[in-house]
Amino acid sequence: MTDERQPAGDDTGPGRARLFLGGGLAVILLAVIGASVGWILAGDPERTAVPGASAPADAASTSASASTAPPTTAAPPTGTRTSAPAGLTVPEVVGVDFEQVRRDLRERRLGWRLVFGTGTGRTVERASPSPGTPVKRGTTVTVWVSGPAPAVSVPDVGSQSCSDAADDLVEAGLYPRYATGRQGPVTAQAPVAGSTARWNDQVTITCGGQASTPPTGSPSPTP
Repeated sequence: MTDERQPAGDDTGPGRARLFLGGGLAVILLAVIGASVGWILAGDPERTAVPGASAPADAASTSASASTAPPTTAAPPTGTRTSAPAGLTVPEVVGVDFEQVRRDLRERRLGWRLVFGTGTGRTVERASPSPGTPVKRGTTVTVWVSGPAPAVSVPDVGSQSCSDAADDLVEAGLYPRYATGRQGPVTAQAPVAGSTARWNDQVTITCGGQASTPPTGSPSPTP
């Protein structure tokens, strides 16, 4: 009797070929799936970052360093500010006639104070601040004159405005003294016009209102 069954351990035949083919396809499919998952996890290097996504560690460190850097402080100026206009100094006055010195000071818009001496002559012996000293406008310069104050004639400033009268008195070498105020016309002055005075003497002027005059027909005072 002939037994037609194939031996159980026989691997040959169409069944084994199909088994090998199916296994190869499975391996290829798994490889493709693995590559796709790896590509997705790695991300597209050229893709724009999504807003709100975490920055790389090195980029975050750079941003933190830039944001915490101390602000730059501007250096303070090194120049020195002065209140004196450029080039304004006390002029040379020693040995110069005091009236010329006064004119020079007025042209520079500086004040002056004349101190007369007991010697002879009209020239200036010294000044304070000294000649060549940088000063600002309005500074008073004291000048010492070698001789005594010369005599001058008191100008007539009646009926002038108070400011014009003061200018005329200063121009003559005298100083105005205000009896009532500095507004309005001059109604009185003392000493009177034409009187003899000396440099630096004061002249009292009354400005504004009417000059006081005794009323007409008033009785004479009884001694």
